[in-house]
Amino acid sequence: MKNNEYYATADLSLITTLSLWYPIEGIDKTNSSKAIFFFKRDENLDKLLESYWRRELKVEPQSFFTQLKTIKTRLYEENKL
Repeated sequence: MKNNEYYATADLSLITTLSLWYPIEGIDKTNSSKAIFFFKRDENLDKLLESYWRRELKVEPQSFFTQLKTIKTRLYEENKL
């Protein structure tokens, strides 16, 4: 994946937050101790990232927790393939 087209992170809290608004485009699991998640980058994603790091976002807690469970399930199921 091209670096300028995608945003990559291994931060599970950030991954969960971003995935409430953006689909996960890919997961790099070549490092067995850390998976890197990719999101398609655009102007709105960059604004969302800024809001996240400034602690300006408000997220409904149950939605966040449900999304976190979904991400973990996807990550562990894909490891079994």
